[in-house]
Amino acid sequence: MSSLADKLRQLQADAEQAFESASDSNAVEALRVRFLGAKQGLLKTLQKEMGGVAKEEKPDVGKLFNETKQRLTGLLEAAQARLDSQAAPQSAEWFDPTLPGRVMGRLAPARLGRLHPITQTMEELKEIMGRLGFTVADGPEIEDERHNFEALNIPREHPARDPLDNFYLKAAAGSAAGSGGQLLLRSQTSTVQIRVMETTPPPIRIISLGRVYRPDTADATHYPMFHQMEGLLVDERVTLTDLKATLTMFAQSYLGSGVEIRFRPSFFPFTEPSVEVDMSWNGGWLEVGGAGMVDPNVLAAVGYDPEAVTGFAFGLGVERLCMRRHGVSDIRDLFKNDVRLLGQF
Repeated sequence: MSSLADKLRQLQADAEQAFESASDSNAVEALRVRFLGAKQGLLKTLQKEMGGVAKEEKPDVGKLFNETKQRLTGLLEAAQARLDSQAAPQSAEWFDPTLPGRVMGRLAPARLGRLHPITQTMEELKEIMGRLGFTVADGPEIEDERHNFEALNIPREHPARDPLDNFYLKAAAGSAAGSGGQLLLRSQTSTVQIRVMETTPPPIRIISLGRVYRPDTADATHYPMFHQMEGLLVDERVTLTDLKATLTMFAQSYLGSGVEIRFRPSFFPFTEPSVEVDMSWNGGWLEVGGAGMVDPNVLAAVGYDPEAVTGFAFGLGVERLCMRRHGVSDIRDLFKNDVRLLGQF
C-alpha cells in the first residue's frame, strides 16, 4: 500500500484528537479550515497526491480517501453538536412553547397575525367583482412570448418587447422555451385572458389578480414587482359603455360614492379603442390602469369570431387602489414589512 494511505490514516488519528479536545467554536472553526479547508486544508493537500498512486492501488486508496473525508466531516459535526449542547441553557423546569406568554408573571395578551394590506385588497376586489358576475381565473407568472405578446397583438418589432422593459429568463432562451418563444416574467395579467379564451368559448366574464414584473425604477408610485387585477368580458353586443359602467360601479364600491374617475383616450395593442383610467388623488389625478375594447385581432388569435362577439378588458394596479383607499403615499412602504405600518391594517 502506498505511503498516501499511511498519511490518510494518520490524518484521521490527528483529527480525532484535535476535534475531541476543541473547547470552543473558534477552535472548531480553525480545525475545520485546517483539516477540511477547500484551498489549503490537509485533506485537500493529500488529494493532490492521488495522481502519484500506482494504478493497482488507486481503488483501495480512493476508498480510504472517501472514508477519511467522511470521518473528518463526522468529527466536525460531533464537535459542533457537543459545543451546542454545552451552550444550551439548562432549565430545571420544562418549557412549553405552546403556552401563552407572560409579562411580569401575568398572561400577555395574544397578538394575532393579519393579512398583508395588498392581500386584503385583493380579497375585497374579488368580492366586489364577484357581485358584478365575474369569476376568478389564474395563470402562470413565468410566461412565453406568445401569450405575453403575440396573442395580445404585440408584434416582434414592438418596443414593448424590448429586453430593457422586461425580465427575460436567460436560461430559457431558444429551444428550451418551446414553440412559445423565450420565457419571461409576465409583464401583465392580460396573459391570463388569452389562456382562458384559448380553452373556453364565449360568453366569458373573468378577473385575474396576481404579480407582474417590469424593470421600473422604484419611486412613490412605481415598483419593479406589483399586482394587477385583469378583467375580461366577452359576449354579444358588448360596448364601451358597458366597460365604463363596470369600472365606475367598481370604483364606487371600493373607494366610495364620492370618488372621481375619468377615462382618457389612449392606445394599447390589444384593445381598440383604448382608455387610461384615472382616479382623484390628493387634489390631482393618479393613473390606476388601462382598459378598452378587445382588439378583433386578439379575438381571432384565440379562435373567436370578431363578427359574432365583442368584449372589453381592463388592468388595474392593486397597489394604487390600496394606497388610495388607505392613504399610503409611497408604494415602497407596502414592501418594507415594517410592522408599525402593517399593524394598522
